[in-house]
Amino acid sequence: MGWDWYEPSEIRWYDAQFVPPPPTPPRDGGGEARRPRFNASGKCSRPHGMTKTQPIHVIGGGLAGSEAAWQIAGAGVPVILHEMRPVRRTDAHHTDGLAELVCSNSFRSDDAATNAVGLLHEELRRAGSLILAAGDAHKLPAGGALAVDRDAFSVAVTRALDGHPLVTIVREEVGRLPPADWSSVIVATGPLTSPALAAAIIAATGEGNLAFFDAIAPIVHYDSIDQTKAWRQSRYDKAGPGGTGADYLNCPMSKQEYEAFVDALLAGEKTSFKDWEASTPYFDGCLPIEVMAERGRETLRFGPMKPVGLTNPHPGSARPYAVVQLRQDNALATLWNIVGFQTKLKHAEQVRILRLIPGLEKAEFARLGGLHRNTYLNSPKLLDPSLRLKADPRLRFAGQITGCEGYVESAAVGLLAGRFAAAERHGATLPLPPPTTALGALLGYITGGHIETIDAGPRSFQPMNVNWGLFPPVEPPARTADGRRIPGKERGLARKRVMSARALADVDAWLAAQAG
Repeated sequence: MGWDWYEPSEIRWYDAQFVPPPPTPPRDGGGEARRPRFNASGKCSRPHGMTKTQPIHVIGGGLAGSEAAWQIAGAGVPVILHEMRPVRRTDAHHTDGLAELVCSNSFRSDDAATNAVGLLHEELRRAGSLILAAGDAHKLPAGGALAVDRDAFSVAVTRALDGHPLVTIVREEVGRLPPADWSSVIVATGPLTSPALAAAIIAATGEGNLAFFDAIAPIVHYDSIDQTKAWRQSRYDKAGPGGTGADYLNCPMSKQEYEAFVDALLAGEKTSFKDWEASTPYFDGCLPIEVMAERGRETLRFGPMKPVGLTNPHPGSARPYAVVQLRQDNALATLWNIVGFQTKLKHAEQVRILRLIPGLEKAEFARLGGLHRNTYLNSPKLLDPSLRLKADPRLRFAGQITGCEGYVESAAVGLLAGRFAAAERHGATLPLPPPTTALGALLGYITGGHIETIDAGPRSFQPMNVNWGLFPPVEPPARTADGRRIPGKERGLARKRVMSARALADVDAWLAAQAG
């Protein structure tokens, strides 16, 4: 079994714009190669030999849908990508671009040796991921993390897909289950699935969707930050991709300032919920700061405001009791987001309370925080191991709607769904990625690695970031390669390095089998 996937080495960049390596389509009468165009129903308006393969439909132009479309086209299969913006807008999106980042601009840690999400980055790079290629091309300084210029990133993904000869982008809302003549469909509508489509999915599955809230952090104009109080430093001076070790702006707080800030958060006026939203939980990785404060007065100081690994260089400065960090949000470094400061405070309250932070007393905000509702499937019950809906196998699901959490995880599930669907179009069955890999561990959790509750209580499947707990365990090594004994406190990191090396070897073998 084999077909031609585009390899990462074939990805080219000209003038910072992504140019995909197009397949060679047939020529009409010896003239110029012509690009097939499909309408929303999949009918080709430029019929020729290239269109004998029926297109795969991808619904949703976010990270998962964009990655799925890229993988399908890379396998030589035509794809129609349906994106409802700008026909129907959402409260969270600000542009019509594909793969728009609506929350943070960070893909989190890029450390492939000891961090599970960093390992997932590397596996995606090796698999020819469009999302990682665009992220790497538009990375910003962010310590050990991979942060991107969100606008340039979205433009790159949009241009890559729009320029691919096998991709047709249709700007429309798909408000119902796809028609029967769409023989292969990937639903990648994410946390902002339109109400009509969500209702149709609920009806088809017979399973009520469970929802949770994602919150959005504020973004500050750099020139409004008081540099006499803030300073540049990454935690523990760690330099990541494109970084220097001084990639964050840090605003210190004394104990008195911290206590006053917590008091203001607790008393601040919050966005009110509709009745149907009242019981919706939050995903722990995206908790609003005021919700964290409600869990205990010290919670923030052990979370996004922890003061460890940082030293205030300003003369006469005391050791900070808490620290607020800001991370660069665009390539010009004119916008900085407040790290971990997702919030559901009303806008006027946000301005008042955030200006209590030393260094932000005169802050001007490019965007204030917000809140959106996320829906996802009970995937272990509803999806098979290749992400197909058991009740209707022509439908696959990808991205956050499957119960993965995070930008990179969404792209990873999109990559898998795209490859599964493309293989199916070629009459082949793609082997599942090994469970020892980040791709396999994440897929395994989504489609069957979760244990349901045994009582009559609420469903316990919850969105999950990739983490080492999803991988088959290994015994931590006792000694280094040169025979040195590894101290007990270092064995945790040594175990992660072994798991990472195993994962990369296994993902290379999995990818090689597809190309062979």
